[in-house]
Amino acid sequence: MKITFYGHSCIGIEVGGKQLLVDPFISGNEKAVHIDINALKADYILITHAHFDHILDVETVAKNNNSVIISNWEIATHFGNKGLQYHPMNQGGSWQFDFGKVKYVAAAHSSSFPDGTYGGNPGGFVIEGEHKNIYISGDTALTMDMKLIPMRTKLDLAIFPIGNCFTMDVEDAIIAADFVDCDKVLGCHFDTFGFILINHDEAKKKFFDAGKDLMLLEIGESISL
Repeated sequence: MKITFYGHSCIGIEVGGKQLLVDPFISGNEKAVHIDINALKADYILITHAHFDHILDVETVAKNNNSVIISNWEIATHFGNKGLQYHPMNQGGSWQFDFGKVKYVAAAHSSSFPDGTYGGNPGGFVIEGEHKNIYISGDTALTMDMKLIPMRTKLDLAIFPIGNCFTMDVEDAIIAADFVDCDKVLGCHFDTFGFILINHDEAKKKFFDAGKDLMLLEIGESISL
């Protein structure tokens, strides 16, 4: 399983011979100008919620790749009504795709489309594939619901927002790592704009002092599990 950070909360995942793209927001991110969205491959696009900084490039990438959009009912059908392929889910549900199993789990946030219309409940994804399991929390506060995840799935990686203001901060993400029983964390939703700037060295040290590993990838950088 290969994981690539495309900035903000956009993550690429290569698993089971398929290309997944999570929350595509690239063309509106001035820190990601070197990423060509027309060159991105995506068999599936996973969307955690409807805010603009998570859906901006969905249509472009989906049309370029004939992608299947995986999200809650409201978001999936929104893009389905635009003629795109989709697979709707909702919290607590799971589905066996050709690349692995996906479970849609709870997140504590808000969710509305740029025009203000309802975007359904926000969520996160637990992905099991190639004998590796990852949790993408989506934008969320720290919640006790996270403790449910390791009761069903032993995680190899957790992907958490750490920028504060709109989501968890670094300290809450450390607690979240305890809740999901995963000491390997990839940070996201930081530094894109002024409200969510973080001190990288300080964040990594706090995780290290807690006996955990925080990875802050450069945009376009990849890791393998």
